[in-house]
Amino acid sequence: MNRLAGERSPYLLQHAANPVDWYPWGDEALARARDEDKPIFLSIGYSTCHWCHVMEHESFVNDAIAEALNRSFVSIKVDREERPDVDRVYMAFVQATTGSGGWPMTVFLTPDLKPFYGGTYFPPTSRWGKPGFLDLLGELARVWKEDRSRVEKAAGELFGRLQLVTASRGASGTEAVIADEESLDVAVEQFQMTFDTRHGGFGEAPKFPRPAELLFLLREYARRKARGRGAQAPLLMATETLRAMALGGMRDQIGGGFHRYSVDTEWRVPHFEKMLYDQAQLVLAYLEAGQASGDAFFLEVAADTLQYVLRDMTDQAGGFYSAEDADSVPPEEAANPARAEKKEGAFYVWTDAEVAALAGNDIDVVRRGFGLETAGNAPHDPHGEFSGKNLLYVAESVHDIAIRTKLTEAEVAEALARARSALFAARERRPRPHLDDKVLTAWNGLMIAAVARGARVLAGQDRAKEFLAAARRAAAFIRATLWNAESRQLWRRYRSGDAGIAAYAEDHAFLIFGLLELFQADGDPAWLEWAVELQAVQDERFWDPQDGGWFSTSGDDPTVLLRLKEEYDGAEPSVGAMSVLNLLMLSHLMPSDDHHAKVERMLARLGSRIGAAARAVPMMLCALSSWHAGIGQIVIVGNRDSAPTLDLERELAANYLPFTVHVPVATGQAQDTLAGQLDFIRDMTAGDGAAAYVCQNFTCLHPVTRPGQLRDVLNGTLNQ
Repeated sequence: MNRLAGERSPYLLQHAANPVDWYPWGDEALARARDEDKPIFLSIGYSTCHWCHVMEHESFVNDAIAEALNRSFVSIKVDREERPDVDRVYMAFVQATTGSGGWPMTVFLTPDLKPFYGGTYFPPTSRWGKPGFLDLLGELARVWKEDRSRVEKAAGELFGRLQLVTASRGASGTEAVIADEESLDVAVEQFQMTFDTRHGGFGEAPKFPRPAELLFLLREYARRKARGRGAQAPLLMATETLRAMALGGMRDQIGGGFHRYSVDTEWRVPHFEKMLYDQAQLVLAYLEAGQASGDAFFLEVAADTLQYVLRDMTDQAGGFYSAEDADSVPPEEAANPARAEKKEGAFYVWTDAEVAALAGNDIDVVRRGFGLETAGNAPHDPHGEFSGKNLLYVAESVHDIAIRTKLTEAEVAEALARARSALFAARERRPRPHLDDKVLTAWNGLMIAAVARGARVLAGQDRAKEFLAAARRAAAFIRATLWNAESRQLWRRYRSGDAGIAAYAEDHAFLIFGLLELFQADGDPAWLEWAVELQAVQDERFWDPQDGGWFSTSGDDPTVLLRLKEEYDGAEPSVGAMSVLNLLMLSHLMPSDDHHAKVERMLARLGSRIGAAARAVPMMLCALSSWHAGIGQIVIVGNRDSAPTLDLERELAANYLPFTVHVPVATGQAQDTLAGQLDFIRDMTAGDGAAAYVCQNFTCLHPVTRPGQLRDVLNGTLNQ
């Protein structure tokens, strides 16, 4: 075992038995590189990364490659999910010098941490137009010994350029103004130009589920509807994309949840890993699509995804795990797993014979419903991984199957439900993919938001109570294990009883988002109080008073050479955009000149060019859409479990109101406590049962007490 055996990261532990003399990122490794005057080999990945597994199996367990690394380099392994600060610096270098990036990331550094060569996956020997890793090591070791000055000069020049490229620059002078509503129209047009009218989504394969884009389009639907113009185009793009993803193979049709992305244009063939941040953001998008469209299909997909997370990705103490791997031992090799080779998607694919044995007399319906073929239905697989296997997707609707089989729709639905249950039970006996069971604060913040929103949108249903309880448990878990109230220190990662790594800006911003959603679901003032405190900490440690925006890091770690800002959305929303949305919400709960000023400064950073950059900044466009629409408040006062309160909550949930803050107020002492934070609710009463107050800028209409009255008020104000 090497030094990684003492680490907490599942990714680092996967490499603990390698013959490579690995170090974790830290002073010991960097001191050795300086003392021995050796270059650093930096390898960055994460535990559920398919090509990271491939490179380990091909290279890092290879004795010849390990010997070359140990002789000429100091080798450092980094989990990008634990240390996004290190990952972002060297990803910027790889992208700038190669034109692309990804994981595993392979970077060679001088002892003073300046990169001089980088890439992603390298095969052990030359193929596919890539140099062999062993040959690369030999050449770089030779150049380091024989032409050191040239390497160091090049590294210095490259790093200087990287500093210029990554410098955060907002709009200046006359450009530093908040974009007008025409910029939002330009942004929608950007999506229309790349929208796949046949299959949903944007652009060509591979297709990634970028919920931030869909959330922006849904908000534009709401804003345009209120203006009485052009609302259907953004709604159609969002709902057709979400429907295609839900019916395709990218969604786990048996166990729920979504895979990472689709390798084809039809959403049929997924890359099978499941990430917590995808589940969280997609739940939010499906919930909003259900409200906006009135189609319960989207709400069911959201609820099913939440059930998957609570079943398979939740710690007993309440925290949410990070990911499930794409690779697993094929079921036919389960009898001897030690000698079996893991394959991508093995847990999820089926032969026709396997399904037929489980479905029995329902097999005709099941074949039609899930698109099964006797010889397998995976024609897009380039590597033959799924030869003879079936990827399950929704091939025919219940209505169409009923017509073709002469059954009733109820009989078809029952047959498919029986098959799902049988397949799920059989799949549970298969070797499971690796579970990355670390709890990350940022991703838990997103998931808390999703579960809490699910409880609110599905108000009155039994599963809403389950979701609210799960959101509360997760927030309490983070507060108990990853937050030190005395020092106001938030930690990023928890695993096996250990909390560590000082939290980044994203951990603060995403957790604040989760707490604000949880407050809107249960009205507990403790969540709001904590969110306000975390926002203050985030501003103190990460805000850039000179140029505006939040740095990703505190700047306290000298080994992280660049202090970057997240300006653009990736698989997760940017810190800047999420923070603006948080401040918009906070400023419409408790007025703050500082919050308002930060929102204005951030919205002005991209100036009028924001619309043309729509694909890069969709979450900031959500904030801009909210800014122009205007934020309202809806307060429902009453006993939280009483029928009158639940009736009003259900009516509110039936409306799509993305530009409102919901304040649930429990009568009695709880209202007095909350009024200490939100003065505008102090004199609100529940009447004989419960009352709803619809407000704009803290000025409220007369309260209503019946769902029909609330519907009329909403249709007369917020929905028009």
